[in-house]
Parts: sequence; C-alpha cells; structure tokens
Amino acid sequence: MTDRPVRVLLADDQPLLRKGFRMVLADEPDVDVVGDAGDGAEAVDLARRLLPDVVLMDIRMPRMDGVAATKAIIAARLPVRVLILTTFDLDEYVVGALRAGASGFLAKDVPAEDLVQAIRTVAAGEAVVAPRILRRLLDRFADRLPDPEATKAPALDALTEREREVLGLVAKGMSNAEIASALSVSETTVKTHVGHLLTKLGLRDRVQAVVLAYESGLVRPGG
Repeated sequence: MTDRPVRVLLADDQPLLRKGFRMVLADEPDVDVVGDAGDGAEAVDLARRLLPDVVLMDIRMPRMDGVAATKAIIAARLPVRVLILTTFDLDEYVVGALRAGASGFLAKDVPAEDLVQAIRTVAAGEAVVAPRILRRLLDRFADRLPDPEATKAPALDALTEREREVLGLVAKGMSNAEIASALSVSETTVKTHVGHLLTKLGLRDRVQAVVLAYESGLVRPGG
C-alpha cells in the first residue's frame, strides 16, 4: 500500500445502510469512499471503472447477488479486494463468496472501529476472518462444497510434505504461533511455509487456502 487513502466502493441495496457506512468512513482520513452501488451488477460495473481497493459487498441484492458479483470481479482479475457484509455470521452464502475469492466477511452491525480496521487489513492484502470461524462455516455447510473425489486439486502435488502439513493445520484454524508450537519450529519458519504454499497454489490469502484444503479433501468436515 502507498500513503494514499484506501479507496472503497459500497455495494448494498439499502440506501440508508450505504449512507450510514459512508458517514462512518468519512471520519477516516485514510479511507475514501469513491462510489456506491445498489445491486451486484452495478457493483461489478463500478469496480471495473473506478478500481477501488476494497468493495464492501452485501450478499443479498437484486439483479446480481454479492456472490455472483464477487465471482465477476475476481474473474476479471481486477486489483480489487472484496469484503462481504452479512446479516448472519454462519450464512451459506458467505461460503460461496469466500470460495469465489472474497477476502473475508463482517456482520453488518459490526462496530465502526472494527469495520475501518477490516477495510485497512483487506486493502493491505490480508484476510479478515478468523480461521476457526471459517472452519465452523465450512463444517456447517460441507454439503454445499464439491465432492473432493470429483475435484482433486493437482496443485497440491506441488507442495512439499511439510507445506501440506502446514496447510492442514491452517485449515484446522490454527494460528502461526500454534502451528510453530505443534511442529516444534519457529514462527518465522511457519510464515515462510505459508507464503510458499500460497504462491504455489496461486492463492491470495489464508481464507482461500482453508477453502481449498476442504475442497481438495486434505481436511474433512468435522475432522
């Protein structure tokens, strides 16, 4: 990130919510709301034209929902990250958005300071979702995930045995410090392994790594 403000696009079908988010973010000198959209299709169009750093994306919207809009933005390879806004923490649509490439999710009633921090975190290239919460999501909606036998991930073959082990522990919700303790290595070594496996798998963050671990069968729901 540069010293310029984080450019944010708001996407929600409720004008009052968009106005509320805009008012909250207006108080932050390092955040600039560059536009707002009332549905997913408009969000995709504005993301292409405005190239915001972060899109605050509602899940349920008319014309095109937040999952489809996220897929379209990621597929277009735009330098844009998506942060999902949802009414319910454990929502099957959130799983779809994370699989599509969203960098995390927040409840709509999140405190203002948490919303701002999440935007900064996502803009910096990191994920906003606790691995343990993500695991609860994937366990709960495991029947919505592809059959691992039908969706083998050849990319996993590129990982070393230790990298596969680290990926499995990441998918189980363990932090770098916890993984380091479990494997009797330094936290720096774990960070290196995580960086390598993300690069080899073509993933942007730990959220996508956890989803892939489930989809590939490396980690089984409830295991």
